[in-house]
Amino acid sequence: MRSIWKGAISFGLVTIPIKLYSATEQKDVSFHQVHREDGGRIKYKRVCSVDGEEVQYSDIAKGYELPTGEMVVLTDEDFADLPLTTSRRIDVLQFTPAAQIDPIYFAKSYYLEPDGQGTKPYVLLRDALERSGQVAVVKIALRQRESLAALRVRDGVFVLETMLWPDEIREAEFGFLEEDVQVRPQELKMAESLIDTMVADFDPAEYTDAYREALQEVIEAKVAGREIVAPEAPAEQGPAVDLMAALRASVEAAKRERQGAGAAEKSAAKTPVKAAGKSTAKSATKSAAKSAAKSAAKSDGRAAPEGAEEESAPRKRKTRRSA
Repeated sequence: MRSIWKGAISFGLVTIPIKLYSATEQKDVSFHQVHREDGGRIKYKRVCSVDGEEVQYSDIAKGYELPTGEMVVLTDEDFADLPLTTSRRIDVLQFTPAAQIDPIYFAKSYYLEPDGQGTKPYVLLRDALERSGQVAVVKIALRQRESLAALRVRDGVFVLETMLWPDEIREAEFGFLEEDVQVRPQELKMAESLIDTMVADFDPAEYTDAYREALQEVIEAKVAGREIVAPEAPAEQGPAVDLMAALRASVEAAKRERQGAGAAEKSAAKTPVKAAGKSTAKSATKSAAKSAAKSAAKSDGRAAPEGAEEESAPRKRKTRRSA
């Protein structure tokens, strides 16, 4: 990882120099727009919509469009007069329980590393914050934008979670919220039972991006010149007509799946013993069939044909039972 920002955490009279790193990355397959015929990259020109002339990057400014369609052009001098702090400080505003911050506010995560002589105060604040069970609400200016952020501890490292401002969170205004939807107690109990049967510890390593993996396989197949076989898409299920029946079936399926997994683990330890027993039983059966077939052939005064052993043995046993 490479540091993208250097500054300091300002905590009362304590200043902790830090380096800031992006904590996440998008593992996506990126593409270029190309000419279908020869694979050539597509390039774009910056053309003015008024005079149709190509514009150099140095002549491009930022414009704000009014509802009337008119454009307000802003210059570098206009931005220079704005009250955006240029100090590279992470100002601690307050401490608050993590449960009071709705995750919908979180935008992007960054790691903070102590810089220079900042290791001891960094560890001091980290341990104190971890023992308190609180998170720090801070303010930071990144990329010409001032943001609120939450400072928390993860695996011994400070994580800075930049946050959206309250007016950037949309209200969930949906019609069904005003409807009087009646849920029967039996349905609620069955839904809770389904939740209970599916409770498990979260391990993110158990999940993968199936679409990205399949797309990567398609690309590798094209590179190798192999035939591409598309996997069958799972059948989509429509909404349940009988909610109670669907919940009950889901609960039973979840229980069977868990019982099957447990039975598989138990049988795995006993498999060698069972396999040996089955093998011995099969050998004994085949041996008895062969000897019975030979005896029948001798009594007829002819050799037993191939494959007759299995057919002769059952008939002879039946004759003995009737006698």
